[in-house]
Amino acid sequence: MIYVDGVLFPEENSSSSFSSSSQGSSLLVNVMTHPVIISASESFKNLEEQRVTESSTEEDRYVYIFQREYAVVNPALVDFVGMDEATTCVGLVIRNRRSGVTSIAHMDSPKVVDLGISQMLSLVLEDDSDASDLDNGGGGGDYAKPEGYSFPLCCKLVETLHKRRENFHIQTLFVLGHNTKLDAQGNTCPIFNGCLVNTSTGAIHPASFNRSSRCPDDLVRRVRVSASFEDPSWRGKLLDTYDAKTDRFIIAPCCWTMRLVEYVWELNQLPDELILVNCSTSPSAEGPDFVDNERRIWKYLLKYPEWSKTFPKRQPRVFERTANGSWKIY
Repeated sequence: MIYVDGVLFPEENSSSSFSSSSQGSSLLVNVMTHPVIISASESFKNLEEQRVTESSTEEDRYVYIFQREYAVVNPALVDFVGMDEATTCVGLVIRNRRSGVTSIAHMDSPKVVDLGISQMLSLVLEDDSDASDLDNGGGGGDYAKPEGYSFPLCCKLVETLHKRRENFHIQTLFVLGHNTKLDAQGNTCPIFNGCLVNTSTGAIHPASFNRSSRCPDDLVRRVRVSASFEDPSWRGKLLDTYDAKTDRFIIAPCCWTMRLVEYVWELNQLPDELILVNCSTSPSAEGPDFVDNERRIWKYLLKYPEWSKTFPKRQPRVFERTANGSWKIY
């Protein structure tokens, strides 16, 4: 169930004449136009974006997640958790207001929402069903245009949360129209592409990360996102990445086929401008390193066409935190 400003949000019309998608659409628009949510969005919009670098991770303990990943973190072990690179994706943060345990996900499809939220809640609730604050960020676009990539995902998110037995108190819903601006060419794009959560206070800020702070094992984790679409063991799920009890990154294995390797060989022959058009859901909104990151993924797959070289015996890749805040393979 969804609460806004401490009040249970009204149930949707349960008439059978309404489809699930139309109910989700109506609920989303109603929540986004609530005065408290509008005010929270305006406040978030005025915050300065925090830029996370490698030096930041040396001073404090960070956990970073990539697309289709999630992590549950303990504030006793982690100071900040965050994500970025979201254009049509959505960052979802759920925090237990009593324990401070925080879960974050980088959602990229309505297909991962149902199981993904269950994964996120696995360590957050601990039999406490009325203690969850909820923040959303990312996913630019006009919420009056249902054909957009972000709109179905946002509809599915609010609909799923509303139907669950747990109580979710929405603090921020900075998506779609709230998180949209026009660039110099008149293209719509997100105002912010990422967020950072202070696990002790629950404060959330817009954020961006540089390549060195998107760690550990950034290239394999990017490859895993592409490969997970072919791996049936990850169908409908978010990718397991971090263990809250040991403060280790345990990057679960993922397999890929020669079909994917052959496909990326063909993509790698394309010029940069065609890669941007063919490989992004929002070409005008991507960061300057998008094409370079795509080529890095493809070169890795071409160098290691057999997934077992990356995940021998289908075992995870494990990293532990060092005294200076960096990560080393375990």
